Amino acid sequence: MSEVVIVVALHPDDETLGCGGTILKHKDNGDKVHWLICTEVKESDGFSEQVVENRNLEIDKVAGLYDFNSVVRLGLSTMKVDEYSVSELISLVSKVFSALKPTTLYLPFKGDVHSDHRYMFGALYSCTKVFRYPYIKQIYMMETLSETEFALSTKGDSFIPNVFIDISEYLARKKEIMRIYESEIAKHPFPRSERNIEALAILRGATSGYEYAESFMLLKQIK
Repeated sequence: MSEVVIVVALHPDDETLGCGGTILKHKDNGDKVHWLICTEVKESDGFSEQVVENRNLEIDKVAGLYDFNSVVRLGLSTMKVDEYSVSELISLVSKVFSALKPTTLYLPFKGDVHSDHRYMFGALYSCTKVFRYPYIKQIYMMETLSETEFALSTKGDSFIPNVFIDISEYLARKKEIMRIYESEIAKHPFPRSERNIEALAILRGATSGYEYAESFMLLKQIK
């Protein structure tokens, strides 16, 4: 039975950094995969028309390469998610979940250093109650380079993976897709570098017995 997957990206590129190989694997398995983009750059927030246009072109290219079944954009202002009320965010997310009825969710890590990630996580997880969203069967938090590894190194705030997905066949395509985000990547030792993407995949692969892997924290699984 095919899955209905929603990958939540607070910012475009989170989906690729966090689970790009896993997305490609879901698509090859015949699953329906939807891309939920929470924030965007806006001229009203001080971004130039060119930056906005470039970002929209990037999103279109990335969506095509993943062959997402749909792309949903909440239109929140980037780096300002905490300026929205929690009830407003829950309402937006609930409408998306109710319409798409996902079986599987990939969410940001609750301890990510970016305030957008942390704040939005609460609203996202509020929309997973089984009596309101009974179709949601699996919930994962993903590891997003430049955010997750900078979380506090304390027991309650650290990313401790317990699920590993073999992406050995997909790492090259993941890196190819990441190159589309020209303004978001740079050379090592910048966290979002191709070298670091591969290094993390090697580390997670070595932990799980694969050549390359992506790792997740499983929050809930209902069978």
